[in-house]
Amino acid sequence: MGELVERVDDQDRVIRPVERGEAVRNRWLYRMAMVLVRDQSGHYLVHQRPKDSSRFPGEYSWLVAGAVAVGESYEAAASRELMEEFGVESPVRPLFKFLCQGELSPYWFAVHEVIVEDRRVAANLSEIAWHGWLTEGELVQAMDEWDFVSDSRDAFARYRALASQGE
Repeated sequence: MGELVERVDDQDRVIRPVERGEAVRNRWLYRMAMVLVRDQSGHYLVHQRPKDSSRFPGEYSWLVAGAVAVGESYEAAASRELMEEFGVESPVRPLFKFLCQGELSPYWFAVHEVIVEDRRVAANLSEIAWHGWLTEGELVQAMDEWDFVSDSRDAFARYRALASQGE
């Protein structure tokens, strides 16, 4: 049996547990948790997926992401993914959530944030081919020049719009 997720409706209410592969094949809504990682000086952690990855091979992202398991909260899933992919144990802060149409299938996309005290991370090499820290300006430029996962581009545009509202 594959990874179990909760199939949800367009209001993010649980319908029933399903295999993630089944949700993707049928384009059923489920939940994804993301976390953006910044250091105290405002640099963003960016990474590249391995070229042999089953999803988005060789593409870049500024978000650590994963599916929300059955019975798991968005925040718990974001924290778990952060630990699994970069070895960082830290509480996350919710930022925003939106219904993402997604390249592979639609899902609820919850974005969280964590600010780390230093840049020491332990990248899981089975999920991360490269990682580095970029200033906001460098990240904006990278979004224009690098092959980013489309969903992370969408979240970046929403994040910047949200940040500009707070100015």
